[in-house]
Amino acid sequence: MVIANPVEAPPCAALLRNVEKHFGALHVLKHINLDVARGEVVVVIGPSGSGKSTLIRAINRLEPIDSGEILIGGQPLPQEGKALARLRADVGMVFQSFNLFAHKTILHNVSLGPRKVRGLPKAQAEAKAMALLRRVGVEDQAEKLPAQLSGGQQQRVAIARALAMEPKIMLFDEPTSALDPEMINEVLDVMVDLAKEGMTMVVVTHEMGFARKAADRVMFMADGEILEQASPEEFFNNPQTDRAKDFLAKILTH
Repeated sequence: MVIANPVEAPPCAALLRNVEKHFGALHVLKHINLDVARGEVVVVIGPSGSGKSTLIRAINRLEPIDSGEILIGGQPLPQEGKALARLRADVGMVFQSFNLFAHKTILHNVSLGPRKVRGLPKAQAEAKAMALLRRVGVEDQAEKLPAQLSGGQQQRVAIARALAMEPKIMLFDEPTSALDPEMINEVLDVMVDLAKEGMTMVVVTHEMGFARKAADRVMFMADGEILEQASPEEFFNNPQTDRAKDFLAKILTH
């Protein structure tokens, strides 16, 4: 009998093994192990100070770690230099603050990365940028400066800018926390659409409605540790730890 060789599974979009991080005496990431599959949406929730933002910033080495290993698409994250810049180009990042270039137009903000990093000709980069601005619903703002846009519009531009690099994975660090309430849904709607299209995403957020709607997996952190991971339905209906039960009781009753 001939036994076929097993088909090798594609590498995870992101993989963290035994990641540790301290800020001085404060132990902010404790023995973090995380696999993010291609096309998976992982929503990270937990109380303030639990290490969520540090975790997401460590995934593309905006925050260096003390020990452990991080791989993106099967490749270990380099320490520094051009190799890190190349790998980081495959990881889209959307922050709380929009981090747009204030003195460049919206079109320039979105087309700059593909031109400078990917080497696209100006016309091609701008055509791609316009298509992405159309996709997030702000194509009519292309010639404006960031300050002329609302916060929700700026955050949608920031998402378009990250998408312009054709990332393998998108990281969102509380992307709606700086927005007025009426602007939150316009950003979340774009993120829900991305999730439906199969974009690999790790999202730190306080928006439980988004977690219920878009997540494949909810990850609950507290005190620098991953305490629970489950499907949204399982997590919200049947949390396993006292910390998670307490957290949900506080946020879901307000």
